[in-house]
Amino acid sequence: MTDTTPVQAPPVPDELLLAVAEGRYHDPHQVLGQHGFQAPGEGGARTVIRARRPLAASVVAVLDDGTELPLGHVGHGVWAGAGAFGPTGYRVRARYDDGTEWTADDPYRYAPTIGELDLHLIEEGRHEELWRVLGAHHREFPSITGPLRGVSFTVWAPRASAVRVVGDFNRWDGIGHSMRNMGSSGIWELFVPDVEPGASYKFELLAPSGEWIMKADPMARRAEVAPATASVVEASQHEWSDDEWMSQRGHRNPHELPMSIYELHVGSWRPGKGYRDVADELIEYLQWLGYTHVEFMPLAEHPFGGSWGYQVTGYFAITSRFGSPDDLKYLIDRLHQAGIGVIMDWVPGHFPKDEWALARFDGEPLYEHADPRRGEQKDWGTLVFDYGNPRVRNFLVANALFWLEEMHIDGLRVDAVASMLYLDYSREEGEWMPNRYGGREHLEAIGFLQEATATAYKRNPGIVMIAEESTSWPGVTATTSSGGLGFGYKWNMGWMHDTLQYIQRDPMYRAHHHGELTFSFLYAFSEHFILPISHDEVVHGKGSLVRKMPGDHWQQLANTRAYLAYMWAHPGKQLLFMGQEFGQLSEWSEERGLDWWILDQPSHRQLAELVGRLNRTYAETPALWQLDDDSAGFDWVEGGAAEMNVIAFLRYDRDRRPLLCIVNFAGNPHDGVRLGLPFAGRWREVLNTDAAEFGGSGVGNMGGVDATDEPWAGKPASAVFTLPPLGALWFTPEG
Repeated sequence: MTDTTPVQAPPVPDELLLAVAEGRYHDPHQVLGQHGFQAPGEGGARTVIRARRPLAASVVAVLDDGTELPLGHVGHGVWAGAGAFGPTGYRVRARYDDGTEWTADDPYRYAPTIGELDLHLIEEGRHEELWRVLGAHHREFPSITGPLRGVSFTVWAPRASAVRVVGDFNRWDGIGHSMRNMGSSGIWELFVPDVEPGASYKFELLAPSGEWIMKADPMARRAEVAPATASVVEASQHEWSDDEWMSQRGHRNPHELPMSIYELHVGSWRPGKGYRDVADELIEYLQWLGYTHVEFMPLAEHPFGGSWGYQVTGYFAITSRFGSPDDLKYLIDRLHQAGIGVIMDWVPGHFPKDEWALARFDGEPLYEHADPRRGEQKDWGTLVFDYGNPRVRNFLVANALFWLEEMHIDGLRVDAVASMLYLDYSREEGEWMPNRYGGREHLEAIGFLQEATATAYKRNPGIVMIAEESTSWPGVTATTSSGGLGFGYKWNMGWMHDTLQYIQRDPMYRAHHHGELTFSFLYAFSEHFILPISHDEVVHGKGSLVRKMPGDHWQQLANTRAYLAYMWAHPGKQLLFMGQEFGQLSEWSEERGLDWWILDQPSHRQLAELVGRLNRTYAETPALWQLDDDSAGFDWVEGGAAEMNVIAFLRYDRDRRPLLCIVNFAGNPHDGVRLGLPFAGRWREVLNTDAAEFGGSGVGNMGGVDATDEPWAGKPASAVFTLPPLGALWFTPEG
């Protein structure tokens, strides 16, 4: 048995003892826990054990071998005892005047759970796997008395003078769980034994002002369901089954593959269903429609549902509205097994001002820029990250990697990139601060975006980084080595704006606006583009896609069919927001579900079936995606027939196999239209949006046309076509 004959313990200054007892000392482990010492004039090991047990009548340290070391009260609720023994495991038993007894492990006997290398990388802003070391992690350690379990809590708060962890495991009183400061890194750490996954917690920080403030964990993997705001200890039990997908992902080039994206808001796609519940229906629906990818609007934790997830408070926390992190992993896993890629919206441009979250995290601006001319986004009432701070940049870059690596997301669509690039974005004169060269470019944000894209692609080949960027900023999808931002794709907002403006006009006036339809082809290969008809175009009074169209109901549906076929044939990948595939009549609202009943109407179901045909034909036709980013894959056939409201063009694959797309945006058919072709022979009609099976009038070319060697408009061959009203045709050469 251990020799616990009492020896004199080293004294602790009363002021230090009081600070530790009140939970306001930066290094409570210096006093509490077990400490070796050398007694003057005596040989052998000596150990003192100190524990904070206010109001206790007696306290005993029960060592691992069962020996008991009595502790005496030394002041302010701190008890101490020493013996002639070396380091050992122990638990603390306290008895109280009412006869109750409480035995617990001591958090202050544990060594730091974060290593020197991790601290060094964090200090330099280079820790690419930040989520593995910061936040709350359930851990297990071996001991002679059996496994020791608990949670390590770690948080970055460089200007706090003390930090405590509070939660339901300590009745939200953190004085007994004061954390230790890990030096110049600004990291605070504490291992709390016996805490299990599912526990709610926050950090309590002593700000420079002397005020205690309570904050959710910026690195938490889970949060309470809003409006509750605490973080939740999470320990994943999910075992991935998408090894084949992930292995293939690393060898794929998304630019040379088909990509048609279905954008989705989980909360209103099937209201009341969570990540796990929705998996079967979503997969079945996406396969019916033939989509290659689904894009989720933000799934990081956010307090206000009406923000749709674009005002994030928990960047590493999967929103609990729809289930647990493992539930989302299950959904992503199932999608991958079904051959469907997963993209998610990511919002590193701004964050909300909620006092319990990132804003003024340690009592002063930390994640946000301190100067409101750079640190506030007035349009949205939010704060802007301090991109010049290496540790803030590290937080965001690691967050991107977390979604790509931990959650197996295949791509991130970065929201509101334009707001990050320009210092004067949505600001009046005098409301912004120029860069060091006197310009309006946000150099630090540019550097962050380049670091984020370069790191994401370096560590995760085959993923995609997508920019929602609405200006003419050059090189959004150029490599960072050449000075570009390094994105894989950019949303083509110009195409979206011009073509929606065109298509909303009555056909009788479209001839005067033909350029709105054709202008995008002038710059189609200047970047790697995705053509988006997103949630932003069908909300806030803009009406649904079908309702944007002129004419009666039949004409609206016909316009929509022609527009989508034109969109799918246009160079670039394509994205369509949920509900538009079946012609939802009302505009989208996050407060209610889609109008699924419309699918029971034949004409609307036929529109959805057309989208399915578009996706399947697209995927089977390399000409529509193999040379998306190369002008060699495109050739005009007819771009100037403004009076007829007609355009026609060819798309080519690498082997020069073409697809011909002809679109008639006039309200009447055109007969006997001769168009030039690259060679003679039979051209088969592979798609006609005016076909009766899609709800059209049935005008067409009886399945195909025969091209002859009669030159036309610079082409060596030509054929005569019948063009249906408000219709699009796709042709491929037979053989």
